Amino acid sequence: MHLPPWLAHALRAQRGPIPWSAVVRGALSAGPLLLAGVLADRTSLGVVAAIAAMLAGINDRPGSRRVSVKRIGVPALAGAVGMIVGTYAGEYTGAVTLTVLLTLVGLVAGGVSAVGPVASGAGTQVLVASAIGAGMPLPEEGWLRAVAYLGGGCWLLALRLALPTPGSLAGDFRFDGEREAVAAVYEAVAGLLDAVGTEHATDRRVALTAALDHAQDALTGPRLRRYASSAAERRLHAQYAAALPLAEAATALAWAEEAVPGRASAGPRRLAAAVRENTHTGPLPAPNRSGPALRALDDALLRAAEAFDRGRGEDLHTRRLTGRDLLRSVFGAGGREYGLRVALCFGASAAVAQALHHSHWYGEHAHWYWLPATAVFLVKPDLGPLASRVLCRAAGTVLGALVFAGFALVLPRPEGLIALVAVSGALIPVATRHFAAQTAVVTVLVLALVMVGGEPQASASRITETLLACAIVLLVGHLPMPGQRGGGVRSRLAAAGRAAEAYLAHVLRETERPVLREAGRPVPRGAEPAVRDARAEDTRVEGTRTEDTRARRWTLRREAYRALAEARTAIALAAAELPALARHSEGTGEIVAVLERIVDTTTACAVHLDDSGRLTPEQVHRLTELLDELGRLDEGRGRVEVRLPEVPLAG
Repeated sequence: MHLPPWLAHALRAQRGPIPWSAVVRGALSAGPLLLAGVLADRTSLGVVAAIAAMLAGINDRPGSRRVSVKRIGVPALAGAVGMIVGTYAGEYTGAVTLTVLLTLVGLVAGGVSAVGPVASGAGTQVLVASAIGAGMPLPEEGWLRAVAYLGGGCWLLALRLALPTPGSLAGDFRFDGEREAVAAVYEAVAGLLDAVGTEHATDRRVALTAALDHAQDALTGPRLRRYASSAAERRLHAQYAAALPLAEAATALAWAEEAVPGRASAGPRRLAAAVRENTHTGPLPAPNRSGPALRALDDALLRAAEAFDRGRGEDLHTRRLTGRDLLRSVFGAGGREYGLRVALCFGASAAVAQALHHSHWYGEHAHWYWLPATAVFLVKPDLGPLASRVLCRAAGTVLGALVFAGFALVLPRPEGLIALVAVSGALIPVATRHFAAQTAVVTVLVLALVMVGGEPQASASRITETLLACAIVLLVGHLPMPGQRGGGVRSRLAAAGRAAEAYLAHVLRETERPVLREAGRPVPRGAEPAVRDARAEDTRVEGTRTEDTRARRWTLRREAYRALAEARTAIALAAAELPALARHSEGTGEIVAVLERIVDTTTACAVHLDDSGRLTPEQVHRLTELLDELGRLDEGRGRVEVRLPEVPLAG
């Protein structure tokens, strides 16, 4: 018996080794900050800083130190802004004005969240911090609360940058996550080569895309200088760049289903070991140049060995988002739909919380912020389908509240509660593997924080408020919205289509090769040196142009595969919704599959063009056939469009 997708997703948990370094950071974050606040007789500021450290701990995911600066720091800064907005809005406005203002904040934060994961984390913290600032009774002024909040997030970031992680002490301390990410790319290339001609080839190609995305993110985080500032970092950049032609050749081999010698994967695995150990490559397997893709693989191995020895590289083949890209994400179909839904959920939960607060449902203690803060997490599609989020949030809150109620009966105050906060912070990196477990740990931690801050035990009211938030989000999540539903999926599909078309058009333009001057003509007497210099210059210019063209091609290929992966993720989440919502994404999986085959075919064409300068009729026929199939699948829906430029055929 198969469970429905929405229930199966709620029961699914991530697996993997325990991130002990993140556990240590979690233990040293919220608990010590709360203890410092209590010892300094500024308990309320300690509570705010500990909340910020807890939210930063949720964003403390595996990756390099460099990328953690953006992943943890940007949301913390956004949360500090939200704390200021919420505090002054709660102090100087009435219930109606405050609700309208929080609704507008939700609209902006929801639209911005559509830009990407970091923007989504920033939007979450803006909303949570604004609700806490408006609803948590604290004696400090708004700017001081914001400083405490930002300090809590920066404290965890400082721990992430300063403390070693497993494996970093064996090599270069600076590149713990980055070196492993680049090595994983070479391992993924080897895995794809092993799977050529088998049913696992597609899965291995998807794994290669994920490895390249992870390595690219790890290397392109914020830096004080524009370019890599050390020889070791430049060497690592060169090693990443050298993996791109290898990935291209491996993808072409998988597309053609050509026979690959067993030793073909040995070269990438030796390169992976060289990256991890920061050593030279050593001997590589003997070449096998029986076809264009195999020749491209051997050439890429030779270039990689040269890049490893030379160790010079800057280009990570990324493209910065332009203002137009950001506006398209925020005001596109996905951003509009998500922003409106977040605004309705956040505003409605704030309105209900205000009504309950002013009717004294809370008794003598004002802690109405829990209801809108809970709605923020429930409305986030990053955390899974709507039904799964609601089930996990409800179950996790009930479990966490019951566990805390038991601890509150036996633990001494405040030292026992501070220890409970430290233990809960240590459990967050493990609990993030399942939303219900994360909710349970966060519930225990927050209940301990507010009790240390002076509020009584509030497990029962937390459960009631969470169930109210679940009902609000379920209702709003199924309301009809202006325009076509499934805006998030449609925007991801459109982005994947644009990226695929840009990549295809660029590859086909590579067939336009300039001819060297004076080719085949007799050279006048006395003009030999000038003609020789001109031909040398033409050769140099052509070589530079070819390298620039390939660099641009690799950038576009990376964008295409990344956009396809993001579309795949959005479609998988949409398919696991309740049937009323899942039906809006029907047929999108087939569209992405065709787009992936188009990009794979384009990659094979690029490799063949490098080898012969022309495409074969079979390749052109395959491209035309795939584009026709894409048009039939998307006929009349306008979700994605890819056009086929003019293709020069082989003679």
